[in-house]
Amino acid sequence: MDLLRLVAFDPEDLAVISAHLQDSLLRVGDIAYLPRERRFAIQTRRYDWEAATPQRRLTCMHFENVTGVRVRGIDQTNKDAVLNLLAIAFEETSAPSGTATLIFAEGGAIQVDLECIEMQMKDTGPVWAAESRPSHEEPVQSAGRL
Repeated sequence: MDLLRLVAFDPEDLAVISAHLQDSLLRVGDIAYLPRERRFAIQTRRYDWEAATPQRRLTCMHFENVTGVRVRGIDQTNKDAVLNLLAIAFEETSAPSGTATLIFAEGGAIQVDLECIEMQMKDTGPVWAAESRPSHEEPVQSAGRL
């Protein structure tokens, strides 16, 4: 079994990891912010886009050098709620500091304030068949004039 392990130290690295984590499923209870350790971590069920057949893998990711975390549109009291991670975006505030935003389906988001980008993603365990391949509808085009 090939386990994927990636690290990010800049926005381009983070974009690669974001692509690998697209359509990962996670429970709210699998999200942890550890302020004393300055770490933000999640455990996901990553859709393996590179596999020949639809499958998911248990994967963990974490950010280091975290100075704060904000949550929007996610009920943190429902630990069994399932979230679908669509992307991780990064906005630099003053080099090398910035904010990584985990964007979820249904409009939820988690913003992670960073002193600098230091993130790791690692497959950690079992692989299982996925029920289906995730798909994304094309954006609706405006019928009006530009």
